[in-house]
Amino acid sequence: MTNLKIGLYARVSTDEQNINTQIVAIKDFCQRNDYKIAEQYLDVGISGSTDSRPAFNKLINDVRSGRINCIVVYKLDRIGRSLQHLLNLFEEFRYRKVEFVSLTQNINTNTPEGKMFLRLLMVLAEYERELIVSRIHSGLDRARKEGKTLGRPIGAKDSKRRKLSGYWNRWADKKQKIRELVKA
Repeated sequence: MTNLKIGLYARVSTDEQNINTQIVAIKDFCQRNDYKIAEQYLDVGISGSTDSRPAFNKLINDVRSGRINCIVVYKLDRIGRSLQHLLNLFEEFRYRKVEFVSLTQNINTNTPEGKMFLRLLMVLAEYERELIVSRIHSGLDRARKEGKTLGRPIGAKDSKRRKLSGYWNRWADKKQKIRELVKA
């Protein structure tokens, strides 16, 4: 692995989760191996089941433009959970000669064994996602059977259209958190 242009990608599903665990581990790995990180791509509060994520989309655009030729993640499920999405993604990586490193699973996409192991992990990541969805639906079904009201409460606040300022404020707060994490 010479002349690598590393793209550090990290993702957490909720704003309450701490993305620093992933960032610190990846930076440490790159420092130990004398790899220079060209860019950091951080998605905070976005599910891995979503194929389109702001930082992930920028990463893919940079891969396609040749700005990045190696992607380092903390764990495979950080980049995606859908088997079909991962298969398409890694097919594009192979076509563009992009290296992929997953720290916790020690994946090497250049060997037949590494490719097999990667596909097994993809299947397991999708299975884990489906289990989570199944548990959520079971919990919602149980709550309905117990007579609990699900969703937003109906009341005076529902008679008017919601203000967009709340959405914009949460978006600005999320961007500020990312800036603070990148500076750290």
